[in-house]
Amino acid sequence: MKEAVVSKGTKVEIIDSPIPIPNEDQVLIKVVVSGSNPKDWKLPDIRPTVINQGDDIAGIVEKVGANVVEFKPGDRVAAFHQMMTPHGSYAEYAIAWAHTTFHIPHNTSFEDAATLPLAAMTAAVGLYQRLGLPQPWDPLPEGATHHNIPLLIYGGASAVGVFGVQFALRSNIHPIICVAGRAKDYVASFLDASKGDKVIDYRQSDEDLIAELKAAVPEGQHIRHALDAVAEKGSPQITAAAMGQGKATFVLHGEKDIPKEVEQSITMVGSVHQGAKDFGYVYFRYIAKGLAEGWFKGQRYEVVEGGLGGIEEALRSLKEGKASGVKYVFRIADTEGVERG
Repeated sequence: MKEAVVSKGTKVEIIDSPIPIPNEDQVLIKVVVSGSNPKDWKLPDIRPTVINQGDDIAGIVEKVGANVVEFKPGDRVAAFHQMMTPHGSYAEYAIAWAHTTFHIPHNTSFEDAATLPLAAMTAAVGLYQRLGLPQPWDPLPEGATHHNIPLLIYGGASAVGVFGVQFALRSNIHPIICVAGRAKDYVASFLDASKGDKVIDYRQSDEDLIAELKAAVPEGQHIRHALDAVAEKGSPQITAAAMGQGKATFVLHGEKDIPKEVEQSITMVGSVHQGAKDFGYVYFRYIAKGLAEGWFKGQRYEVVEGGLGGIEEALRSLKEGKASGVKYVFRIADTEGVERG
């Protein structure tokens, strides 16, 4: 099979590899569409290991392990591949653990599904495991302002931000205050302005941004919960300053110079392949339910030409910050040398 591996300097090579074999708790998936993530270019520079970095799988079950009972060959599925392990989604076939695999409803395309696994689960881990917010199946009561939980989502146009907004809406958390830039109108399309939700443009001075964030909540209320999906270039400091105190979780990175009044945590989606397996199992199935019912949607996407051959260009665009409110996805059948099925 064809497989793309990523090395330091955002270099991608397409190689020939054997089709992997799942263990008793895994699923072998024929990849139809793979999604990309910023970590796909970041990690090779941090850990100089040449590996298939793809973790967002959307495709058709080819084979299942002996202990797998939920899935069978022919099922349309999406899955979160275990990061930094072999057999990722940048290939004709990929391996995923059964507990991080979920059915794709008929109303959801492979392209939509490929935008979901890693980022949607990151948002869930951040909001519900790290911040301890009300679960989406047990939302806050309607109409009582004293139940409001102002929530700051920094990086609202990122995949994690977009999915965080959708989860927060399901939990009836308001007001949701998002920080975004070029794609702020896209973010605003998810929000409920009647409940105080709003998007604030980060392209202003830090002082003005902090002041606007503080003013975004009703009088007498304060931001006490924050999900920072950017977690770099000053966003943690702005987040902490806008809060004053409370709980903030930062995706991938911790910050040393955050005031002690802000209880900080790091959101690492890899936890669902470690100590939070049950959390991952439940939330991926809840995501499938949300897709089927229409209250949860994939991120906007752009199909990159050339299949696996387009990965290097796409990762360089991610590295250069060209993507705004959009996910790059790859149709594996578009790869040179791959037979169309």
